[in-house]
Amino acid sequence: MQSKTVLVPNISCGHCVMTVQNEVGELDGVKSVKADVNTKQVVIEWNAPASWQSISDLLNEIEYPAQEPLMP
Repeated sequence: MQSKTVLVPNISCGHCVMTVQNEVGELDGVKSVKADVNTKQVVIEWNAPASWQSISDLLNEIEYPAQEPLMP
C-alpha cells in the first residue's frame, strides 16, 4: 500500500472535505482518504490500479489541486 500526505490549499469548509473524500475515494484502488479543513492536509492510501498520478489528476479536475507531498 502507498500513502501520501499533501497540502490542498483550496479546502476551506466541511463541504470541501466531503467533496475531496468522496471523489478521491471513488477511484479504484483508493483505500482511504482523510481531509482536514483546519490543516488543509489530505492523507491518501491506495493500491494498484490507482496511482499518485491518477489521484493528482482527479484533484486538479475537481479544482482541489495538491501541492507537493508533505511526506512520501
